[in-house]
Amino acid sequence: MRRFLADTRPLTNDDFRHLWVANIVTVIGAQLTVVAVPMQIYAITQNSAYVGLTGLFGLVPLIGFGLWGGALADVFDRRKILLVTTTGLIVTAVGFFVQAAAGWNNVWVLLGLFAVQQAFFAVNQPTRSAVLPRILPLAQLPAANSLNMTVMQAGAIVGPMLGGVLVPVLGFSLMYLLDAVSLLATLWAVWRLPALVPGHADSGARPTAGLRSIVDGLVYLRGHKVLLMSFVVDLIAMIFGMPRILFPQIAHENFGGRTDGGWQVALLFAAIPLGAVLGGVFSGWVSRVSRQGLAVVVCVVVWGAAVAVAGLALFGAHGAWLPMLPVVVVALVVGGAADMVSSAFRMTMLQSAGDDAVRGRLQGVFIVVVAGGPRLADVGHGWVAAAAGTAVATAGGGAAVVVLTIVAALAVPVFVRYRVRPAVEEV
Repeated sequence: MRRFLADTRPLTNDDFRHLWVANIVTVIGAQLTVVAVPMQIYAITQNSAYVGLTGLFGLVPLIGFGLWGGALADVFDRRKILLVTTTGLIVTAVGFFVQAAAGWNNVWVLLGLFAVQQAFFAVNQPTRSAVLPRILPLAQLPAANSLNMTVMQAGAIVGPMLGGVLVPVLGFSLMYLLDAVSLLATLWAVWRLPALVPGHADSGARPTAGLRSIVDGLVYLRGHKVLLMSFVVDLIAMIFGMPRILFPQIAHENFGGRTDGGWQVALLFAAIPLGAVLGGVFSGWVSRVSRQGLAVVVCVVVWGAAVAVAGLALFGAHGAWLPMLPVVVVALVVGGAADMVSSAFRMTMLQSAGDDAVRGRLQGVFIVVVAGGPRLADVGHGWVAAAAGTAVATAGGGAAVVVLTIVAALAVPVFVRYRVRPAVEEV
């Protein structure tokens, strides 16, 4: 049984352990905001098309600042970048609190704050990911990524459950305030890190964080088909198969939930993270997988099929009729577990294949893809649902994931054949 439970070796490293423990607190607070923003917009407008605009307002800063943030992480001390961006995230969380407490109920203020928050996030995340190979052995990266994603997804369960239940009672402002306070834990953990100057310092070269540096990183990526394909399949999975923006509407129209929250929307938001946590708890086997490319393809196909099943179940669910709700939740749980395993393998490929001198830029592209894909999904699913309904948007998107992933795998077989040497002797 121990061979299947999560590999906890990375937690023996003090720096990783401090970041990981702080993340337990911070992720819960962050998920309160992730849930509160679309819920507040839907409560103001009762229109998923407006909620879908969060995808557009989040995508633009994610692309620009994600790529630039990766370049910054290859030039400057990564610890200092994390300190600045974490502080920025705290300030934007306070901004969310102020607008909610003042009762402005202005969609455009919400979207503007969201865009600023995503800019700080886009610089923070590639820097944070580029730190791991500097503080851990490469053989422990699959386990470390699984542990990190398990915490993130556990917070994504607790956060939506708390948000869905507490927002109708306590209001949106408290949710945003809790996010700001929780970020102090990560600020403390980052403060304790040693200086993390990129690998170019050892060679005496010092790149600049300009457009040329970003282009060099993209050129480097273009020469590595396996890494490039890892981004392609993730874009397919997220753009076509992530229906999260529809959860408030699904809860309200299909399962009799309130327009401003309730246990139905909490269950829907928590289902995918719950699956990811279960996948993380039983992730001890990931370090022993050698055909990581094939594993990613299989996981993405399972994800798409699970979302399609959830969408098909919505065709038979209307108003307060609840028998189909467990079907939707279970399907999303299965999809969440598959997505978590896929993410762990893709992150490991990226961290172990590139040189440290370009690792920040590669992680910048990664954050643009991983976070930008769902933003595009928010826009697309919002528009399709407004025109054809949530069932069509969800089921059709899941089916598209299955078909397009298989086509991509057949078109680039080198990705399916990609192998690494599993660290069996260390598990």
